Amino acid sequence: MSQATAVDGIAAAVSLRSEGRDEEARDLLLELRSQHPDDALINLQCAWVHDRLGLEKEAVPFYEKAIHLGLDGEHLRSALLGLGSTLRALGQYERAFETLSSGADQFPDDKAMQVFLALAMYNTGSAKEACETLLRLLIATTRDESIAAYQAALEIYAKDLDATW
Repeated sequence: MSQATAVDGIAAAVSLRSEGRDEEARDLLLELRSQHPDDALINLQCAWVHDRLGLEKEAVPFYEKAIHLGLDGEHLRSALLGLGSTLRALGQYERAFETLSSGADQFPDDKAMQVFLALAMYNTGSAKEACETLLRLLIATTRDESIAAYQAALEIYAKDLDATW
């Protein structure tokens, strides 16, 4: 199968997934992967479809291989977020924290990465830091006027939840 055919196959699988035909997309992607085992994007698509089907354990090796093979930009961001959140869902909290920390370092403006990192912080025993992170995200992203009215106070609390006056 040529690279152009692989690109067409990925597009077909994405279309199947968008139509809710996840099992068919999975079958197509696994076939593509058998022909192109070292294609990072095919591995990433395999990870996504497995996650979508609730097959998180099966998704992990696909994420790991896709990252290992070399992704960049949005694909790398998405793979790190997907792997980290999947590891967390599987109870592999330390690995999730490491993966999401790496993602947050590489993509510091990604709010979703920070949210999932905060969840992993909580799971690894850093509840205070998790709450502080979530408060900072809330302050930065809220459009709710009743919360925005307390922005200054929330910013102080986000710096140290245990501070008293």
